[in-house]
Amino acid sequence: MGSHATVLGLEFLAAARVGRQGPGPHPTRRQWWRAWLAECGWSPRMWAWRQPFRWRRFPDSFPAADGRRGMVLVHGFAGNRGFWLPWLKALRADGRCFAAVDLEPPLGGIDGFVATVDAAVRRVHAATGRPPLVVAHSMGGLVVRAWWCRSGGQVPVHRIVTLATPHAGTWMARIGRAASSPEMRIGSAWLQALDAAQACVPPVRFTCWYSNCDNMVFPAATATLPGADNRAAHGLAHVELAFAPQVVRHTLALLDAD
Repeated sequence: MGSHATVLGLEFLAAARVGRQGPGPHPTRRQWWRAWLAECGWSPRMWAWRQPFRWRRFPDSFPAADGRRGMVLVHGFAGNRGFWLPWLKALRADGRCFAAVDLEPPLGGIDGFVATVDAAVRRVHAATGRPPLVVAHSMGGLVVRAWWCRSGGQVPVHRIVTLATPHAGTWMARIGRAASSPEMRIGSAWLQALDAAQACVPPVRFTCWYSNCDNMVFPAATATLPGADNRAAHGLAHVELAFAPQVVRHTLALLDAD
């Protein structure tokens, strides 16, 4: 636990140093300290409990069609569907149709995950008869964008919500060794090709949540998209942002929004 907190601390130090070079608002020391403490709680819970042992707790749900929209959930780097347990519990309690994917192999390239997202979106759409809401955390948002481009924008989607996604890359990707790491570096050829491809397909509505205390995706502006509904959740850490009450509440409300 202590070594993990130290690694997180180094991430926050890097985020603070790099973030100072970008536009504000810049966090105070107290905000950085609070975000680090929060992530010290969230991160082990995710990586040592939910994802290794609880990922089957709430299987994908396809209840009888009731005219309501469903949701597709896409986790981030090296994770699995166990990331979304609180979300899945809420969707199940509401009787919603949902599918939470597993991106495999965990350290693979982003393009290799596209087919998994495509199958989930089509399955939820077929079960409900309505375009689903797609929600993605971190790298998962890039997977969803790559899928949208690969589909030619022809698969019905209500809206795409990204949570702490490095749309313009992240400084942290420079130290990664997975196949997706160079793809997520700021200014990478892969990201440039993605932007060009997205400009050639029909537009889709995006909501992008980002934070100035994100310890994995920084500078903060890299988690925004031009033309999107970019929403700041400043003061929140990378995993913490995905479970912030205001983020969850707003996103679930989109299920019933026109």
